[in-house]
Amino acid sequence: MSHHPAEPHTDHTHGPDCGHPSVVHEDHVDYLHDGHAHRIHGDHVDECDACQCEHCSDLCATCSCADCACPTCNHNSCQCEHCSDSCANCECTDCSCPTCKHAA
Repeated sequence: MSHHPAEPHTDHTHGPDCGHPSVVHEDHVDYLHDGHAHRIHGDHVDECDACQCEHCSDLCATCSCADCACPTCNHNSCQCEHCSDSCANCECTDCSCPTCKHAA
């Protein structure tokens, strides 16, 4: 995941009660607003990644490409033979899927 600090917010702090929609994305929570996905990173907020597919401009947290090959997009499915969860929700204790990062 890239490290791109977001513009500072002086009027609020992102969190469960900030008023922005949130979505679990890999091992963190993204707060969605104004076309951005922000994630808390230590003492600041980072911009979360955008889909890397050439025909898509969605955020990885909300990407819905049917043929997406981006490794950080939220809709990837666990590739373990005994699991059918999305990578964002996978809880396999012995997971070997290359795109699962296990939910925050």
